[in-house]
Amino acid sequence: MNNIRGLQQQRVAPSSRQDDEEIIDLQALLSAIWRGKFWIILAMVIALFLGALQAYVLATPTYESTAVVMLNNREEQIIDRGTVIGTLGTNGAVLRTEVEVLQSRSLLGKVVDELNLMQDPEFNAALNPPSTRTQIQNWLRGLVTSAPADTSARSAALTPAQERRRRESTINRLLSSLTIENVAGSLVFEVTVETTDPEKSAEIADTLVDLYIVNQLEVKFEASEQATSWLTDRVADLQMQLEEAESEVTDFRASTSLVSSEALSGLEVQVKDTRDRIASITSNLEGARARLEALRAAETPQEKIDVTGDLQLQRLLPRIDEPEIAQSFETRFQQIVTRLESDIARDEAQLSTLQESLATLEAQRDRQSEDLITLQQLTREAEATRLLYEYFLGRLKETSAQQGIQQADSRVISSAVIPNGPASPRKNLILAISMMLGAVVGTALVLLREARSRSFRTADQLESITGYATVGQVPLISSRRQRRRDTVTYLKEKPSSAAAEAIRNLRTSVMLSNLDTPPRVIMVSSSLSGEGKSTVALSLALNFSTMGKRVLVIEGDIRRRVFNQYLNTEQSDGVVAVLTGTRAFDDVVVHDELLGADVLLGDNAQVNAADVFSSERFSNLLEEMRRRYDIVIVDTPPVLLVPDARVIAQHVDATIFVVRWDQTQREQVVSALREFESVGAPVSGLVLNQISPRGMRRYGYGSSYGPYANYGSKYYVN
Repeated sequence: MNNIRGLQQQRVAPSSRQDDEEIIDLQALLSAIWRGKFWIILAMVIALFLGALQAYVLATPTYESTAVVMLNNREEQIIDRGTVIGTLGTNGAVLRTEVEVLQSRSLLGKVVDELNLMQDPEFNAALNPPSTRTQIQNWLRGLVTSAPADTSARSAALTPAQERRRRESTINRLLSSLTIENVAGSLVFEVTVETTDPEKSAEIADTLVDLYIVNQLEVKFEASEQATSWLTDRVADLQMQLEEAESEVTDFRASTSLVSSEALSGLEVQVKDTRDRIASITSNLEGARARLEALRAAETPQEKIDVTGDLQLQRLLPRIDEPEIAQSFETRFQQIVTRLESDIARDEAQLSTLQESLATLEAQRDRQSEDLITLQQLTREAEATRLLYEYFLGRLKETSAQQGIQQADSRVISSAVIPNGPASPRKNLILAISMMLGAVVGTALVLLREARSRSFRTADQLESITGYATVGQVPLISSRRQRRRDTVTYLKEKPSSAAAEAIRNLRTSVMLSNLDTPPRVIMVSSSLSGEGKSTVALSLALNFSTMGKRVLVIEGDIRRRVFNQYLNTEQSDGVVAVLTGTRAFDDVVVHDELLGADVLLGDNAQVNAADVFSSERFSNLLEEMRRRYDIVIVDTPPVLLVPDARVIAQHVDATIFVVRWDQTQREQVVSALREFESVGAPVSGLVLNQISPRGMRRYGYGSSYGPYANYGSKYYVN
């Protein structure tokens, strides 16, 4: 198989392609916005109209009034005692907390009750006249039930649940009209109320800050009362606990004969000394027993002398052969053994006595230690209870003395002023924002439409996404030439047309891909059907034949078989018949006068196409065709639908991949190219097919993009 793939050398490196994707093409972005300028202007006009309608017709004028309140951190201290509720701090958390208190539902509920806002239609929507929709519903309900609509529903008595819901709704409306801001770097809060009545705004703002200050006093007074009640109960409980704890200490002292901690330390010293003596005697006893065992194990005189180390035995050893000396030697040795046994017995008796004494001392120590610990625990509990009792008793007296001297943590420094003019709507600002919003929405819609396009419109886009070189750009032939055979006829009749020049450029790019060994077997494929790959294959065959080349076109798409629509032939046998040996090649090959080339059609046979093209016979057929023809063009089925194209790609010199302009999706092209790469046969080049010049101009490329620029019409005769 010939592996000449010169066009693959033009493939873009993956790293550079990734870098290109990460860079925002500002020129392309501005071009997209410029192409959609009319839509953006239309969006701005619509937004401006809606803004004017809102500002001058629909919006209801509202009035703002502001009351100013300050946290009072300079509270006068009448007595220097800790209060139940301390004064507020000045950190950010405290300020944010007070903002939440000012807009709390409980405080706003008091404002609603104080000003009777439940009877104000602005805050109680139930008091407003029914909407047109509600009136229509009531009228229809009256027609269905043949009863007059109930127009007194608003004045009817409300259930407690309905009353609560309306009150909560009123509070919600008041909350929405309220704005509370902390002046930066200060302890001052601005309470702003916005309503449709200037006097109402000022009244609500003043009432809210007044109730806020009253609420602070109420909270402190209630806290003092609760603290006094709780402290009273707690002091009584602690007094009983203290009496019980002191009684337990007294009873325990009376029932236990305790020694001091110094005596307990003396017992510890005695225990330690006894343990040391036991350890020493035990060590000596073990050594003596080991020596006795050695003496008893000695048999010869020399061994006995070595074990005992006795000088008298050493003096008797030279005369050991004499009976008297031998008797004296043995007597002396037995005296040593007897003395050692006596020492062992004495040490054992002493050890037993010391162990009994140690057990007695340890028991005495443990008992006195437990009694001392118990006494100390009872004493500490009694002392802790006494300290708590004294502390709570002092706090009770302080709290009782403070109930009448509570002060608020805030004060009003500026009452609300009735506004002279409405605060909203701000007509100029609304119009300006409307125009800006219209421009933003229009631009966003234009960019969204551009971003949603997943197809290819230029060769640059195709190359940057896939990394493969674009070797051809074929325009769309006019609508009256859309029949398949008419397309080939058009190319032959109009050799100077833009389409014919595009095919000629494609042929040139393919043949110049490898000057030393130009490709002779060329395969044409695509992602999906309907992208014009068969037309490109036949157009290439026509172009090569006009050069005097011997050209063979093989219909590799034997499943779909569309070549009959291009050729005037009734031939039914083709490539499968040749590969299976049923027919000879010369018997089934068709020579088309329009193309000026031979065509090997596909068969309508019940065989597996992938198996047919994977066979050695197909490889041998292509080798034979190389010898008989100058150019062999194989039209294959779409690579994403069947595996035939990947199989045939193993036997060709160059693979041309067709992409339909503004229709084939990027994911489909990338997936198809990956299929070829997976079998080690990447494509040689891409063809952007069926390009619409009118569409290129619509997308903004009509005046500057290569062969489809306005000046290109001077070179073509269509």
